[in-house]
Amino acid sequence: MNIYEIAKPREDNESFVTLHETPTLKIEAIRSRLTHPGELYDQEEDEWVLLIRGTAELEVEGNIRRLKEGDCFFLQRHTRHRVLKTSDDALWIGIFSS
Repeated sequence: MNIYEIAKPREDNESFVTLHETPTLKIEAIRSRLTHPGELYDQEEDEWVLLIRGTAELEVEGNIRRLKEGDCFFLQRHTRHRVLKTSDDALWIGIFSS
């Protein structure tokens, strides 16, 4: 699989492709194309994300974080967060651990 070939979701959506999964670890490729705020997350697992293409704006516990290609961010479990908007070509790697 080539993660750069994952199809873009339709506007104001995200798509998730599981690349690898074990009982305690999941690695996802995430394509985002948001012009409006996405779903508010409060997850049971820790998440580390790497934005490998595009730009994104996150809301994390009420604070705004602007990310560009190459930026990474760690979200401890139960940290309330959402993607506010992304560029049209945003591509992430998300690593989730329990």
